[in-house]
Amino acid sequence: MNIEAIHSLFAYNYWVNQRILAAAAGLSTEQFTSPGPVSYSSLRDTLVHTLGAEWVWRQRCQGSSPGGLLSQDDFPDLESLARRWREEEKTMLSYLAGLEDEDLNSIVKYTRPGGTRFETPLWQILLHVINHGTQSRSEAAVLLTQFGHSPGDLDYMLFLRDA
Repeated sequence: MNIEAIHSLFAYNYWVNQRILAAAAGLSTEQFTSPGPVSYSSLRDTLVHTLGAEWVWRQRCQGSSPGGLLSQDDFPDLESLARRWREEEKTMLSYLAGLEDEDLNSIVKYTRPGGTRFETPLWQILLHVINHGTQSRSEAAVLLTQFGHSPGDLDYMLFLRDA
């Protein structure tokens, strides 16, 4: 694993986010917040969880251990969520820009809510953020498709061909 691969995966991550958010723009607020058959119920809750996980892991990588994820109540509509995600994207990309290959093997020490302490290599955390986002956005795509607003293909190879 090297920093170039990490940069490519995060560029893909944000490309997919934009496709999901663009597809979600066609939904009503009621559709955006209505319960569905996925892990975090609504599209809003699924996307807030995805953003919150990314935010928490970045915080941990930078030496802080937040007490929890972001609250769905802070995002009453798609625009508030999209705005916060653009901020997180800028912050994450700035953080990643400061890393070099040798940093990827550094050990990140963090505490989960409830007090359990962990130590994990940075590269594993960064891959987890991407993998977690992929799984969550797959659930978001199911909800969007059910509402007739499929985000289309979200494959990494399509991203590379579009880049």
